[in-house]
Amino acid sequence: MKNVVAGKSYAFAIRIVNLYKHLSNDKKEFVLSKQLLKSGTAIGALIKEAEHAQSKADFLNKMNAALKEANETE
Repeated sequence: MKNVVAGKSYAFAIRIVNLYKHLSNDKKEFVLSKQLLKSGTAIGALIKEAEHAQSKADFLNKMNAALKEANETE
């Protein structure tokens, strides 16, 4: 079974990378765009980590961290 959340977070990360390129290359914005890149791509990394969590508590901790990154990205 394919992980839908992981797939969506990957697609979101691709969009974030493209937005970062646009902001830094075309708009010459570097500070906020770099933070956006960091938080926006961290979501998928944390979700992938959660797939291999050692316990339910570990899974929830990683998913909550991903949620925090999503809130920061927003």
